[in-house]
Amino acid sequence: MGIALQNDFTVPAPIDEVWAYFNDPQKVAPCLPGAELTQIVDPNNFKGKVKIKMGPVSLSFAGTLQVISRNAASHTVVMKGVGGEEKGKGQAEANVTAVLTGAGNSTTVKINQDITMSGAVAQYGRGMMGDVTTVLMNQFAKCLSSALQGKGVNAPKAASGFGIAAQSTAVGMKRLFGGGKK
Repeated sequence: MGIALQNDFTVPAPIDEVWAYFNDPQKVAPCLPGAELTQIVDPNNFKGKVKIKMGPVSLSFAGTLQVISRNAASHTVVMKGVGGEEKGKGQAEANVTAVLTGAGNSTTVKINQDITMSGAVAQYGRGMMGDVTTVLMNQFAKCLSSALQGKGVNAPKAASGFGIAAQSTAVGMKRLFGGGKK
């Protein structure tokens, strides 16, 4: 199953600071709910894990992230992530493009994700995945804002990220288990 998602958020920091932060995986990973950077292979290739909790369902993925391109002039980074469930047969692949646009002392981040899933994880439809992704991107934006303002990183955890997201998206749950509008 393939899903295209888009999320936008604004952080209170100049574009050069946000761009530098985005290009440091050791800073970005702690702000991604449930993510763990396990190895830096080289400046463009990384290994990691992601723990996902949607209501009663928990999934753990291990995989790789490759930076396909970075364009400092347009503040655009294109990445490809590939992972598999650690305790299952599910697979996920994501092509992600992040574009930063500065406006004075703030920066808008636009993230486009094309996600392909197979196995058990594919049963979660577009509505549920979109709802969860929106909550996670909001948590990422808050963590990024705090870090850039020198307040430290309050790394969101998988349980608080996906658990709250799934619990707060009744519409998504209805879509998943039937009874909701599609």
